[in-house]
Amino acid sequence: MSMETGVTSAITAIRSLLFVPGNQPGMLDKAMGLKPDAFIPDLEDSVPADEKTNARKVTAARIAGLAAAGAKVIPRVNSMDTGIMEEDLAAVVGPDIYGVSVGKIYTADDIRKISGILSELERRAGLQDGHVKLLPWIETAMAVAHAYEVSAASPRIVGVAFGAEDFTNDMGVERTEDEQETIYARSAIGVAARAAGVLALDTPFFSFRDPDGLRANAQDAKKYGFKGKFAIHPAQIDIINETFSPSLTEIEYARRVVAAFEEAERIGRGSTSLDGKVIDVPVVKRAQALLVLAEAMGVSAGLGNSS
Repeated sequence: MSMETGVTSAITAIRSLLFVPGNQPGMLDKAMGLKPDAFIPDLEDSVPADEKTNARKVTAARIAGLAAAGAKVIPRVNSMDTGIMEEDLAAVVGPDIYGVSVGKIYTADDIRKISGILSELERRAGLQDGHVKLLPWIETAMAVAHAYEVSAASPRIVGVAFGAEDFTNDMGVERTEDEQETIYARSAIGVAARAAGVLALDTPFFSFRDPDGLRANAQDAKKYGFKGKFAIHPAQIDIINETFSPSLTEIEYARRVVAAFEEAERIGRGSTSLDGKVIDVPVVKRAQALLVLAEAMGVSAGLGNSS
């Protein structure tokens, strides 16, 4: 069967992205023994204003070590409106980073400006143009309103991140436990990212001693099309990876769906049923997409969970 699977081209599996304060050498060194899908050495919110210069030096000195640990390295730099973004980028751009994450993106023009800066830094570093990927933060009302344009603004973009704390602050509303106030933003970002063929990555869950709350929060984000989530503590990594990976039960069912549909096609039918449910083309496409994703993550080889 040659049916399109409907998954993002050149699948990039980034489920867990661990923040590590960029001015904390001990924490960065310890992080090298962890296994998130991406390290986010942070030069922005977790670093006090008088530590920004030190954070650049500390982070730059440990990028190679983080990359050697096997995860993608995506430093988060300060936003354009701080006036220090270019200094941050100059400190971290090099062959060992996968990309950079930039906060407070408002429009596609911001992305184009940042991409131009990266091109010059890549030239200076002897890197191919486009080597450094982009992961912009959508965390204001204006950014949400321009979510698709931002998501599609550059081939550098591999994903867009939702920042709920800054979004609710910009909206002038309280961030509540059930997060009803983020439903529209999450929906808009999930749809925009999918339309642009990039990943939607969810805001951190700050109650790091509440694993059940994290799991429920991540499962909720998954319903809106998010493919991964930021972690603020190492204990969150496994739960995030588990939630955003196909389970062995889901994989087995997807295989049964594909097999049932192929048998239906063989006898000239365009749909069939399995376990009392109709199996037609959209259902099969979803099953195929899950199997491709599982293979990309290594889950189909038995490396995932069975919940």
